[in-house]
Amino acid sequence: MKIILLGAGQVGSSLANVLSTEARHSVTVVDTDNQTLIRLQERLDIRTVQGAGANPAVQEAAGAADADVLIAVTGSDETNMLACRVAWTLFRTPTKIARVRTPEYQDHPALFDNHAIPVDFLINPERLIKEYIVRLMEHPGALQVRDFAGGKARLIALRAEVDGPLTGRPIRHLAALLPQTEARVAAIYRRDTPVHPDGDVVIEVGDEVFFLARTEDMREVMSVVRRLERPYQRIMIAGGGNIGGGLAAALEDRFAVKLISNNPEKARALATALDRTIVLSGSGTDSALLLEENIEDMDVFLALTNDDEDNILSAMLAKRLGARKAMCIVNRGEYVDLIHMGAIDIALSPHNITIGHLVTRLRRGDVVSVHSLRRGAAEAMEIIARGDKTTSQVVGRRIDELPLPPGTTIGALLRGDELLIAHHDTLIHTDDHVILFVTDKRLVGTIEQLFAVRFGFF
Repeated sequence: MKIILLGAGQVGSSLANVLSTEARHSVTVVDTDNQTLIRLQERLDIRTVQGAGANPAVQEAAGAADADVLIAVTGSDETNMLACRVAWTLFRTPTKIARVRTPEYQDHPALFDNHAIPVDFLINPERLIKEYIVRLMEHPGALQVRDFAGGKARLIALRAEVDGPLTGRPIRHLAALLPQTEARVAAIYRRDTPVHPDGDVVIEVGDEVFFLARTEDMREVMSVVRRLERPYQRIMIAGGGNIGGGLAAALEDRFAVKLISNNPEKARALATALDRTIVLSGSGTDSALLLEENIEDMDVFLALTNDDEDNILSAMLAKRLGARKAMCIVNRGEYVDLIHMGAIDIALSPHNITIGHLVTRLRRGDVVSVHSLRRGAAEAMEIIARGDKTTSQVVGRRIDELPLPPGTTIGALLRGDELLIAHHDTLIHTDDHVILFVTDKRLVGTIEQLFAVRFGFF
């Protein structure tokens, strides 16, 4: 594909990095900051154009006349929407994707049409990260949670503990530990190195284990590698912006929520808008405030402001003062790596979650969903098998007959409305939704080629 990417901020730069590693894409990045573009071009195989992304002359210079996709992820919703309007009106760009964060725009889907504002796919990072945190709150002890097959299947990452029934045993013992439940170990990371999850591999203390199972079975599955934690009840949120306020609204009916905002005016507005949440005016880095509000009784402390440093400091402080779990939003990748070596339990990366949704729209073939995992190094994806035994390399074949690239695991199939946990002798049928885990995202192109239908299918 020929892709024009407007905006070289955190999301734009990360997306450029992902797309430029896939040789089949030609990527042009547009931004007003020439120094940022120079730094990107020094480390990535991309073209750059300096200028405003909504400017027709700038889009023309970027190659809009024959572009396949325009992705607008600048810091302005209005600029992103106008850029899509220009791309469609002047250049008839087939696919337009825009980051739109203002909820009032998304409340009116009729706006987004080729006869109005021609945006084919809307991306809202705040909504995506909010939904992701809600799933984490539903699974105490989980490091990552991802949904597949329309919510029927769930991929979850857990840290193996010494008292886990599967810890110290080979993976093949999983069936005996879960006689009434089917689950699949999709991947194992040991000291940040992937270990292929065959039946003879012994789970060690500290392993990061990815399980795939039916969503309703996930709590039972979690019990095999660690002692089940008691459900979360009390949650404190630092940050009253779109993410913090929206998350409090989503959680307050099921949890006791306290929210801290450093903007007194915003705090008053949130106190009026939220029904059950206790809203406090102050800073998440104020130890006196945290102690006064019984931080030691909190099950989860979430630092969700727009400032990475404040988030890290407040989460570390909350953990030191006795919070059971501390999580924070971090946009800078180098900070995420540091956090995984420190006291904070989970680093939340909005742009990694956003990129998964963007990449889903750009994958070849019938890719239903893509989730970026392990800080962008791995991927989980859901792809539809098409064709028959003559035109497809996968349809009509057992899983152990497939030439899967190294580090690839098929975890489950969705066949109609039925979810099937995959085994070595499972036969793939046409129209099956195949859920895979790939430890090296550079191999995704190989998987797409494997699932591609040969000429003659149509």
